[in-house]
Amino acid sequence: MRSFISYVRIIIILTIVYALSEWLIDFPTYKSVLFNPYFLGFEFLIFILLLAFESTLGVLNRIADQLITEEKKLEIEAQKKRDKENNWLKKIYRNLVGSNEAVDPSLGMETHEYDGIKEFNNPLPPWWVYLFYITIVFAIVYLGYYHVFNGANQIDEYFADKAQADIELEEYKKTAIDFVDAKTVILLTDENSLEQGKVTYNTLCVVCHGPDGGGSIGPNLTDAYWILGGDIQSVFKTIATGGRPGKGMIAWNTSLRPSEIQRVGSYILSLQGTSPENPKAPEGTLTQ
Repeated sequence: MRSFISYVRIIIILTIVYALSEWLIDFPTYKSVLFNPYFLGFEFLIFILLLAFESTLGVLNRIADQLITEEKKLEIEAQKKRDKENNWLKKIYRNLVGSNEAVDPSLGMETHEYDGIKEFNNPLPPWWVYLFYITIVFAIVYLGYYHVFNGANQIDEYFADKAQADIELEEYKKTAIDFVDAKTVILLTDENSLEQGKVTYNTLCVVCHGPDGGGSIGPNLTDAYWILGGDIQSVFKTIATGGRPGKGMIAWNTSLRPSEIQRVGSYILSLQGTSPENPKAPEGTLTQ
């Protein structure tokens, strides 16, 4: 190995390989590629190859050092020193920090004097001055935007974002069939929805309400009398949250999705006006 930078280079390359593998490759059976033995073997192979490369590079450099003359070595060292001095990062650093060379006190002394005390002019470092200028520019922009042109503040942005989110939510509800509730549910009349509702009814509801909706343990669903309301919103709520306490009908919202409740409720209302074989006597209030 050549130097400390060789180890750093190896670590950086291995980290890049890991990051790319984590990002680009999907292993469904592993939470991370680090738990995948195949990846660990691949990473170890890369590590061995990098070690071999760095070691070979170090040997070649040592051979090259032995072959060149002392004069050439001095020339190379001088060039390295010049490159180091002309490094753009160091130039930026010097411009920000300023000179750290000792200053002759007599050159930096102010002309005024108070009670025998003289003031030494010790300028602030450039980075501090630049930062101060930036705060002034920021304050001017801030003052103009918020207090002159009445720009939107955090509270205004919050309410604007919330209003937009509410609009997007309402649009989403129109297409998200399982986002429906007792307030937003609408009556379905298409044949496909009613057929799916009938399947659910024959599976879960027929025991209490009869195969034709005429009623059995539960009330008749074909007449115009309703105990808890006969519109789609009321029917949806009754199915979802259950019937009257102690009457046996459970809340189906733990077993059925909102869209399924909507379809079976629409099917139940489609039975209105039909003629069941043995209709149960009306219960509840007449609903037109």
